[in-house]
Amino acid sequence: MKKFVQVLGFVLIAALVVSCAPSTVSTPAAEVAVDVALKLSGLVDKGWSVEDLKVLPMTDADYTNKDGETTTYNGVGFADLFEEAGIGKYSTVILIAADDYAIEIDQKTLEACDTCIIAIGEDGTLRSVMPDMQGMFQVKDLVALEVK
Repeated sequence: MKKFVQVLGFVLIAALVVSCAPSTVSTPAAEVAVDVALKLSGLVDKGWSVEDLKVLPMTDADYTNKDGETTTYNGVGFADLFEEAGIGKYSTVILIAADDYAIEIDQKTLEACDTCIIAIGEDGTLRSVMPDMQGMFQVKDLVALEVK
């Protein structure tokens, strides 16, 4: 009888250990989340990885900082991005950085800037490049756009 109780206890402990073990269910490749580098929300909900952005039409934009230094950036024009997302009319766009810095720009101002782009850095980070606009519109580490 004592041996039976010991065996039963062992079986129960083994069952408990097996039931608490982590599951090893694999996720099909189609369900694996893509790293979203830029999230679009508001009128349309969409996200792009850096690789997704690189297949869109790319353009160069020069930006001169407050010290007079000019840098050439390469990236996707806002108009091309909005066209790809199916956005026509909107009133404003809020540019949002990873640190929650945000700035709003109206449609008229943004559409008048044919050289305004979302630049893709060599390290994969994004930034808005708005030539001839104040520094507050040059959003570093851009992660989201909210279109209203």
